[in-house]
Amino acid sequence: MKDPKNDTGLFQFLATFGFGQDPKARASPLERLGWKPFFSQQTDLDAATEAPPVRVVEVHRNGLHVLGADLDTLIQPGPDATVGDWLLYDQQKPSSSQVLRRSSIFERRAPGSDRKRQLIAANVDTVFIVSSCNKDFNIARLERYVALAFEAEVTPVILLTKADLCDAPEAYVKAASAISNRVLVEAFNALSEEPIARLAPWCKPGQTIAFLGSSGVGKSTLVNALFRDGVAGTAAIREDDSKGRHTTTRRQLHFTAEGCAVLDTPGMRELQLTDVESGIADVFADIIALAQQCRFSDCRHDSEPGCAIQGALERGEIDPHRLARWIKLAAEERFNASSLAERKTADKSLRKMINAIQRKNRK
Repeated sequence: MKDPKNDTGLFQFLATFGFGQDPKARASPLERLGWKPFFSQQTDLDAATEAPPVRVVEVHRNGLHVLGADLDTLIQPGPDATVGDWLLYDQQKPSSSQVLRRSSIFERRAPGSDRKRQLIAANVDTVFIVSSCNKDFNIARLERYVALAFEAEVTPVILLTKADLCDAPEAYVKAASAISNRVLVEAFNALSEEPIARLAPWCKPGQTIAFLGSSGVGKSTLVNALFRDGVAGTAAIREDDSKGRHTTTRRQLHFTAEGCAVLDTPGMRELQLTDVESGIADVFADIIALAQQCRFSDCRHDSEPGCAIQGALERGEIDPHRLARWIKLAAEERFNASSLAERKTADKSLRKMINAIQRKNRK
């Protein structure tokens, strides 16, 4: 019988997938792409020999660009996958490659009227939500991104750039910190050496991080800071309104020398949420707690008797603008996740609710 200890090929194969290695040894090729026990538990050595794991690093119109331990290729359209996904590569029919179960997924309602879901990224460990200390800063948009992260069970960190160009960056930090006590907020100059040290706790080998935010806030600049020599294009913002120009045109995974996967994304002008009810509840946990104290379980928090939210509003215990954002976001989420018939009814109710809140705010 052949002695497996002398089977060099077998041990090279095992090492490729990170098996039998000293934990202190250098990471295997797959581990440097973000391969973890969560994914290895979904396959075995025999299956991996026939269909080796590969990771999606780019999505093109003509297919998926994937990387593996010793594979760099384009898969023709077929797998319903996004950037960050892991596939078991079907060597005979690549377009039939199997998508492994995801540890996390970001998705939104696609722009347009068909209300299809659009996958943004998968298998992310930390998401950096980027805004800037200028006219781009929008608390409602930040709440949307945080709700998206909470729903995906991904750690969100808010990064405020251009702090060096602002007279009072602490005001922006305070506003962003008020979104949730579960979210850290960092403010700095993205063009300085600060990002490398400040982001280091999340950018460890084997981790996957993503940058989300609108155009011109410094996402690509931060990506370049992590790589030092730069991998993403950048451009200046418009002076009149602080709006950015698209420099990243598609989502793409880059890998640092240390083995951290970094996802840069194009700025999203529209972030319509769908199926993120628990994420929204996490962001507005204080209001949700009040809503549970209302006399009626179906309270609309408008003029119903025994409404705990209206009572807190009258006592000045909650911010009316924050309440309006919660009502709008929760209604939007229900509308996007509902059937067509339910949407028509929900749309009318949403308009009435928003108008009522606006009238109160004007008083």
